[in-house]
Amino acid sequence: METQWNPTNPPQVLCLSNGHGEDEVGSRLAVALVQLGIPVQALPIVGEGTAYQRQGIPLLPIAQVMPSGGFIYQDWRQLWRDLRAGLLGLTGRQLALVRRAAAQRNLVLAVGDIVPLLMAWWSGIPYAFVGTAKSDYYWRDERGPYRRPWIPFGQPISDYLPWERWLMAHKRCLGSFLRDELTATALQKRGLRAFYLGNPMMDGLEPRGTLPLDPHRPALLLLPGSRPPEAYRNWALMMQVVERLPTELQVYAALSPNLERDPLQARIPSQRSDVLLVWGDFGACAQRATVVLAMAGTATEQCVGLGKPVVTLPGEGPQFTPRFAEAQTRLLGSAVHLTSVEQAPAVVGRILERLAADPNYAAELRAHGRRRMGSPGAARRIAAQLRDWLRPAGPVLEPFEPDTL
Repeated sequence: METQWNPTNPPQVLCLSNGHGEDEVGSRLAVALVQLGIPVQALPIVGEGTAYQRQGIPLLPIAQVMPSGGFIYQDWRQLWRDLRAGLLGLTGRQLALVRRAAAQRNLVLAVGDIVPLLMAWWSGIPYAFVGTAKSDYYWRDERGPYRRPWIPFGQPISDYLPWERWLMAHKRCLGSFLRDELTATALQKRGLRAFYLGNPMMDGLEPRGTLPLDPHRPALLLLPGSRPPEAYRNWALMMQVVERLPTELQVYAALSPNLERDPLQARIPSQRSDVLLVWGDFGACAQRATVVLAMAGTATEQCVGLGKPVVTLPGEGPQFTPRFAEAQTRLLGSAVHLTSVEQAPAVVGRILERLAADPNYAAELRAHGRRRMGSPGAARRIAAQLRDWLRPAGPVLEPFEPDTL
């Protein structure tokens, strides 16, 4: 299809995101838009925007790292730390900057949860939403609601709350892209412009190289998380598991650039000095895994999407707390096995035994992963939809009636 706008004056997009995983998704969407000839500038709300910088996406100059890294929902003590670090002042400056920047933009793309969504609404111009944080899988699956005590009364309409649905139904919101079909279908039934075009988290996971591992032996992938000092504490727990695993099981780790080698190396048990530390090729690490031991968010979801069985351990946080870990098992379903340090070696052993004995198990895991996380190509599909909305003869949008919420 030919672009209908003047190539010397294409539409401009401002991308807002609030977290490490959200920045990764936002950067993939930004790259896909740039490839379609649409310039993008980004505002990472809680971090430095490393994912955008890595892809060459320019940033609005206001980035500041908060102590929580965006995980205030898991532990309200993190909110207090952020407030002491200047969260209110930063938020005020960001709101003012969004309003000023929006005057020169055609669209705000909000990636994450209600925070960027609210800022997109505040911009005063058309916006679109990519919801990464919420899913109906947190409280139900295709068979119906879970019987969980955390549902206080009745049956929820959606994992998205009424005020979030109001923002998604606003006349300036061109549409919302949800992370799974279950969630999108429920919102469509409420009359919202909700779409499921796949999950951008599953893009960019192609291996860039090969790992020095024996292809004929099973391998355990370690995901300790991305943010120190929490990731170092998670690593220490994982090493307690690793030292009790059989030596014929290969062990390797996919590590964030934020983590240094020496603190990790110092914790590796002497009898497992063969543990391989890998930086920079998460796709190769995730694709090679036979089973995964994880204390991470987005990376765990991506491994499940690739059909990998995952064992998780609750930590101290601020991200991977017991509450977060339990919620993750609801989001990702039967592919995730939440357990303790003491029980983890046995759980890993049972998974390996089942993979070896049941030829259908691996296929079931892959089908489960596609259902929960989607297939690659979502960023390209979402970008194409945004391009169509940005054409001069874009959609005429009518405001939603209150009863659609």
